[in-house]
Amino acid sequence: MKTRIITSIVAILVLVPVLVFADYPVLPIALAIASLIAVWEMLNCIGLLRAWILTVPLSVITLAFPICIRWIPIQLLPKITLAVGLLAALYFFTVLIFSHGKYKLSDVCVCFTTVFYILAGFNGMLFVHDHVDGGEYIYLIAFIGAWVTDIFAYFCGMLFGRGGKHKLIPDVSPKKTVEGSIGGIVFCILSMILYGVIVSAIEPSLQPNIPVFAFAGLLISIVSQIGDLCMSLIKRTYGIKDYGKLFPGHGGMLDRFDSVLAVSSVLLVITSFFDFF
Repeated sequence: MKTRIITSIVAILVLVPVLVFADYPVLPIALAIASLIAVWEMLNCIGLLRAWILTVPLSVITLAFPICIRWIPIQLLPKITLAVGLLAALYFFTVLIFSHGKYKLSDVCVCFTTVFYILAGFNGMLFVHDHVDGGEYIYLIAFIGAWVTDIFAYFCGMLFGRGGKHKLIPDVSPKKTVEGSIGGIVFCILSMILYGVIVSAIEPSLQPNIPVFAFAGLLISIVSQIGDLCMSLIKRTYGIKDYGKLFPGHGGMLDRFDSVLAVSSVLLVITSFFDFF
């Protein structure tokens, strides 16, 4: 527990300056590095990290995307994303065809899917920050929603789910309870509404759309828990305990940011259809 607390404090001390200076190159650079570490962790989990024919192009794409989002005209971003996605899929299949069975179809498909998911999660935060009205506040919801859900799901599970009579999905995560899940959802909704009010107090020109914040809290909390369970499912499938050792007591980048990636992805979708302010 002591190690986990110390690691959390150090991580916060590193994260805060990145968020404070998000308008500067520090945010895209930090997200590029975090994305690259997460992609390598996933490749290592699947057993493809040393498959340089896959690792090298994926690394280049991973490092390039934050740069494109920050400095490429917004009207070109959908075209670039579509082109890269389609060409990457074709490239992956080409590698499979000429590998003569060296790589498994299932592993390569998992690799393509999870890397796309990782890039969408990390880069979604940058897109919301740079290209959505009020984005300098909205993108923080990716962290707030995920961590509020995680914290209160844990404590509500401890308080109301003692004995573990109502397991959530024991095959994937034995310790999670229905009580904890509900608690995480309730407190996430409340925290989102409170966050909207706080932002309006800081920036009077931004008036919160409370129903959107409440809806986002509900959806974000559910997705946050699904993101956690998805990463746990992959770990169990490939027989590993943690994705890495970057954060002592917590695991790797994917262990620490599994929920944040899921929330960031759905936050990008929500901002495409609804206005928070």
